[in-house]
Amino acid sequence: MTIVELDHATIRLGSRTVLSDTSLAIGQGEFIGVLGPNGAGKTTLMRAILGLIPPASGAIRVFGRAPERGDSAISYLPQVRTVLPDLRVRGLDFIASSVHGERWGLPSIARKDRDAIDATLHEIGAADLARRPLSDMSGGERQRLLLAQALIGAPRLLLLDEPLISLDQRHQEVAIEAVRKVCRERGITVLFSAHELNQLLGTLDRVLYLGGGHAVLGTVDEVVTAPVLSRLYGADINVVRADGHIFVMSRGRDVERTDHLHDHHGHDHDDHHHHH
Repeated sequence: MTIVELDHATIRLGSRTVLSDTSLAIGQGEFIGVLGPNGAGKTTLMRAILGLIPPASGAIRVFGRAPERGDSAISYLPQVRTVLPDLRVRGLDFIASSVHGERWGLPSIARKDRDAIDATLHEIGAADLARRPLSDMSGGERQRLLLAQALIGAPRLLLLDEPLISLDQRHQEVAIEAVRKVCRERGITVLFSAHELNQLLGTLDRVLYLGGGHAVLGTVDEVVTAPVLSRLYGADINVVRADGHIFVMSRGRDVERTDHLHDHHGHDHDDHHHHH
């Protein structure tokens, strides 16, 4: 079954065309890595799939119909997480509040809900966070909690926008593995945007590269080639494969790495000193 379909879709943000006349289909249970240069439209595509940005022309279909805002079958983890909840709240209660859509106030949660939450926290390597207040967590720990929150309930489609951004290497691996495992077991379709292909290499079913108003969806071998990426990046790209890694190079620079260095500042330090 097709879960996400773009049918000659053009998506514009203001005067900028983010995707032009794009057609593609993503099947149930596929794990899709969404990559491309900064500003290529990874976030915009996710927002369009959520029904927040209607296409300028063509159609977007989710579960075979036009996207419906607030569809509980879609779980979305935005890149910019500005809505910080009450930091005195414990991890468990923060997640519990989302189970019933009760944003404020702490619901008393049923045993089965609590068990589901505990199991998901455990799967994502965040079981230790359940009893701690959010004010006591680093950025990376909060991030794992948000990832667990996105997996709770039974989403059919999971949109994760740069979910690795404040995690160190080890926790990135744990998070990717946990998402993959939960999604495989439950047949959840995942769009997982990232800076960097290598972290996702063993996990991806297909990769969706965005750039210059265009999208290319296919296996890593089909898409991550010099001609395809040169077209998307609008620059001469070389693709170098070594030691099970793939390096996307332009004029001797690793474009995936250097492009994004400025994004990491301010994400990596712990937030322990922000006590309220």
